Amino acid sequence: MSAPTGQSLHPGLNLGEEHGDDHLEAETSVFGFWVFMMSDLVTFGMFFAVFATTVPLACCPGPKELFDFGSIAWQTAFLLLSSVTSGMAVLTMKQEHGGRGACTKKLVFWLLLTVLLGCGFLYREISDFISMAAAGGPPTRSGYLSALWSLVGLHGLHVTGGIIWCLVIVVGVLVRGVDRRWKLALLRWAVFWHFLDVVWIFIFSFVFLGGLL
Repeated sequence: MSAPTGQSLHPGLNLGEEHGDDHLEAETSVFGFWVFMMSDLVTFGMFFAVFATTVPLACCPGPKELFDFGSIAWQTAFLLLSSVTSGMAVLTMKQEHGGRGACTKKLVFWLLLTVLLGCGFLYREISDFISMAAAGGPPTRSGYLSALWSLVGLHGLHVTGGIIWCLVIVVGVLVRGVDRRWKLALLRWAVFWHFLDVVWIFIFSFVFLGGLL
C-alpha cells in the first residue's frame, strides 16, 4: 500500500517524496522493522521485571557501594549525544537523492561520530563492570547482581551490535554510494539506535537512580 501523493503513512520512518520509489519502499519496510523492534522491547521488559523482583542483600555490596554516578552520567551523555548525531546522519541522507555528492561525506562524518560516542559509552560501561567486580559485586554474588549485570549487559551488547551495524553502513556507502539498499539500512539502524537510547533512559532512571531510594 502506497501513500497518497503529498502524504506519508509513517512520518519519520520514510525518506521523502523526492526520493521517488525509495520513499515508497521505506514507507512499508522501515515501519515493519519498527514493529519488529517491539519484540525486543518485550525482551527488555522481561529483564526489567526480573530485576524489579530482586533486592540487594546485606551481605553484598549495594548500589551506593557499586555505582559510579560520575561514570554513569558520562555514559548517559555519550548515548544521548549519539542520538543527536545519528539523527543528523538521517537528515543528511534525506538530502542525498542518489550518487556520491558532498552529502555522502557529511553522512559518513555523522555516522563515524556516532560510532565514536558509542565506543565512549561502551568504554565507560566496561570500566564500571570491572570496578564492580573488583569491589565484590560480580554477577554470581547474588540474584540482584545477576539481574543487574544481565539487564545492563544486554543493553551493552545491543550497543555493540549497533556500532558494528553502523560501520557496515559506512563501508557500504563508501563503496556503493547512497543507494536504496543503504538508505533503508540507515533508516532501520536509526530506529534501532534511538530505541537503545530510550531503553537506557529507563535503565538510568529505574536501575541507577532507583538504587539510591
